[in-house]
Amino acid sequence: MVRLIQFYSPRGLKLSRAENQYVWDFDGRKYIDCHTQYGSLFLGHRNPRIITAIKDQLDKIYGAYPAFDTEAKEKALESLSKILPRKLEYVYMLNGGGEAVELSLKTARKLTGRKKFISFINAFHGRTMGALSVTWNPKYREGYDPFPWDVRFLPYNKVEEVEREVDNETAGVIVEVIQGEGGLNEASIEFLKAIREACDRTGAQMIIDEVQTGFGRTGYLWAHQIANIEPDILVAGKAIGGGFPVSLAAIKSELGEKLKEGDHGSTFGVNPLACSALTASIQVLLEENVVEKTASIGRVFRESLESIKGEFGEVVREVKGRGLMLGIETRFEPTPILKLLQDNGVIALRAGRLVLRFLPPYMITLQDIQHITEALKRALSQVKEEKITAKTSS
Repeated sequence: MVRLIQFYSPRGLKLSRAENQYVWDFDGRKYIDCHTQYGSLFLGHRNPRIITAIKDQLDKIYGAYPAFDTEAKEKALESLSKILPRKLEYVYMLNGGGEAVELSLKTARKLTGRKKFISFINAFHGRTMGALSVTWNPKYREGYDPFPWDVRFLPYNKVEEVEREVDNETAGVIVEVIQGEGGLNEASIEFLKAIREACDRTGAQMIIDEVQTGFGRTGYLWAHQIANIEPDILVAGKAIGGGFPVSLAAIKSELGEKLKEGDHGSTFGVNPLACSALTASIQVLLEENVVEKTASIGRVFRESLESIKGEFGEVVREVKGRGLMLGIETRFEPTPILKLLQDNGVIALRAGRLVLRFLPPYMITLQDIQHITEALKRALSQVKEEKITAKTSS
């Protein structure tokens, strides 16, 4: 019997079907999905416009090497021009976020001729060797060194460290606007502007990783827009294909025009099905006012979490995040809370060591938020009582 390698701890839940913000198990029980495949199903499970686009493409052509032109590729590029920052005129579509990070690092390395990269404590950029080299967490890195780049990990949100360490030997600075896996730490506007200014001063490339924060998730089309800056290279993935595997690296013109045949490649990159999913996802994003709806419902969700913090201050340390990328930092490891939430019909996930993270689809309702809030209160009450009982017994 062939067995799956367990890179992820099993959740003990067998899913049978899904629709919008909900999934059902094989016993017919319904759950609100605040995991959404690490946020990639931001436009909802089985979004009908994306399904239709993929089905239509299946009837035409679903495999074409990137050297061939297809209508799907042309439509995807046209659609991307509506949402990408104006200076990022060159783009390449790949399969996952890690691949797009690889391309961004290779581009900065080759076109600057430099070997040094700057990343940040608690950063997560992927698990391939290049992406892993700029990922901070030792548990992901252990046993894989040496890595291909010279990387310095700086404290997040420390402007003075950026000003000191970004120099004329730096190829690129890679940063998340909100550290998804690292604990929902949010970059300050001053920090992002300091990185932009340091890169401008030294000729290093500013790489913004928006694999999780991008495409409306934070209540902005791109999370970095809060600082009124533009990156040299933007990395996106997850939600941009509505859950279909597609990512991209978007590169400013003066860099992109220097890349040539053989500098990178992917057999399944720019795949017609992925391009069709991407085009349909952009249509949903723009025509259904996803960014505005996310900002609005996200404020309500955050207010609900803030009220829980007020009630359970001895358990909840802080509410974190923006838009529909939210979480609570607990005063102890949150796995028991995750389990209790799942038992109460809510699927969530962790961020870092102590943060309980919620990444629901944009169509989540006020009723859903009320259900999540009540389930979270029950879970926190039970865990709190168990902690008190254990402390009393000891």
